[in-house]
Amino acid sequence: MSVIYNRIAGQSVERLAAISDGIFGVAMTLLLLDLRTPAKELIHNESDLIRELIKLSPNLLVYLMSFVTLGIFWVGQQTQLNHLSRSDRHLTWLHLGFLFPVTILPFSTRLLAEFITYRTALLAYWFNIFILGVLVYCCWHRAVKTGVVKKETPPEFDKAMRRRVIGAQILYALGAGLCFINTYVSIGFIVLVQLNFVLAPKIPWLSEI
Repeated sequence: MSVIYNRIAGQSVERLAAISDGIFGVAMTLLLLDLRTPAKELIHNESDLIRELIKLSPNLLVYLMSFVTLGIFWVGQQTQLNHLSRSDRHLTWLHLGFLFPVTILPFSTRLLAEFITYRTALLAYWFNIFILGVLVYCCWHRAVKTGVVKKETPPEFDKAMRRRVIGAQILYALGAGLCFINTYVSIGFIVLVQLNFVLAPKIPWLSEI
């Protein structure tokens, strides 16, 4: 009986997409909840408010970076799911495993925002992204291996998916390594990497990633 159950369990791609949408939405919302307005007792005039808002700008940059990070991985996962004819038990659990570091990202974001000059905080944030990349790659590898990818999917899509994930992780790792120079340099580089994915510039070697 358990063999039959395992064979038919977790086949709905639609249900998998639904829970993914919900978890990504909650994680994106939690990022905003960690932003705090300046303490009222510190504000006595317009200059004080402007000064406190400027102090918040590094934190705001980190939260924006994390929102874009979640957006990029949401698009990546949805692209995979849209090309599946069905799922299976193991693939479904792989995608659920992928969602776990999604729920952790608000924590690693808050850690980086509060300790933005510390390399450990930056590396913890990068490791969160690294795990997301590894798991989303494993999800696609499993889908191809088990033959649940839609028959009409072009053969070159597989190479494009793998190349994009690997290329992204190489760039993110390079950005993380820059924290040994300066954490702000590292964050700036990661933001540029994200802009590449969001804006998709018409630059030959960048458009392939």
